[in-house]
Formats: sequence, structure tokens, C-alpha cells
Amino acid sequence: MGSTAGNNLETRSLFDEIRSYNKHGGLFDLGHPLLNRVAESFVKAAGIGAAQAVSREAYFITLDSAGFDSSSGVVSDVTGTKKQRLPDLRGETNRKSLEAMVKNTGKESLRWGLAAGMYSGLTYGLREARGSHDWKNSAVAGAITGAALALTSDDASHEQIVQCAITGAAISAAANMLTGIF
Repeated sequence: MGSTAGNNLETRSLFDEIRSYNKHGGLFDLGHPLLNRVAESFVKAAGIGAAQAVSREAYFITLDSAGFDSSSGVVSDVTGTKKQRLPDLRGETNRKSLEAMVKNTGKESLRWGLAAGMYSGLTYGLREARGSHDWKNSAVAGAITGAALALTSDDASHEQIVQCAITGAAISAAANMLTGIF
């Protein structure tokens, strides 16, 4: 057994661990590449969603403590809808505040994870069905994912669903085309 940092479990850094996941096929082995991709994308994006929810709440707590007026409590999210910022967070007890933050963080994590898992699964499926990976696959997957995200909002209108589908298609197609440039 070698004594290099890559092989010695005691001296491996977090960066070494993450790099080894990418070399050996990722975080999961669920028996099929589609399932592996969806699960991996879900977990990674769910973490980003949780960080986003916690950082948004920290921002509002900072504004409140600095004396700025954030009393409206209305936050605009990615889909353009306005939602109440932790409606259960009224300062009554710390337990209710913590429960509200955990609930909001869970919802955001689930939403981000489902969007990433859906997009990843669709691009993989379209690549397998069409036999090529190009901007068309990305655009279709982005449109379907965008429409699905719009449907998760509380007041989804026909216009909002179409707008999110077009936005999802445009962003994912542009990202696919820019991948080769950078």
C-alpha cells in the first residue's frame, strides 16, 4: 500500500475525496447510469438550494438587525412569484423560528434537487434516444424543467409556465453552446 496522500486515508483531504468520486463514477452506484446521474444531480443541487435558503434568511436577519426596513417580508424567487419570507417566523419562540427555517430550507432543497435531477435525467435520456448530445437536447430538457418549476409555484399561470419553459430552454441551450468555448 502506497503512502501518497491519495492512498493514505488518514491524510486525504476533502478535495482528494471529491476528486476520487469523479474518477470512480460519482457518489452513487444505483445500477444504471441514468439513476446515478439523477441521484447525483439531486443531491448536489439540493445542497445548493439549502445554502441559498439559509443565506437568504441570514440576509434578512442582518437587514433587520441593522435597522433597515424589510418588514414587507416578500421575496421574489427564480420563477418570478412572490412568496412570504418564513411566515411562521414571528419571533414568538426560538423553537418555532428554527422549525420555520428548517421547513423552508427543506422545501428549497427539494425544489432545487428535483429541478437538477429532472434536467440531468432528461438530457441523458434524450442523448440516448437521439444518439447525440447537442444544444437541442439541452433546450428540450430546459424547457420541460422550466415548465415543471413554474408548476411548483403557488399561483402558476399559463403565461408564467410558458415564460419559464422558454427561459429554461434558452439558458440551457446557451450553456451547452458555451461549454465548448470556455
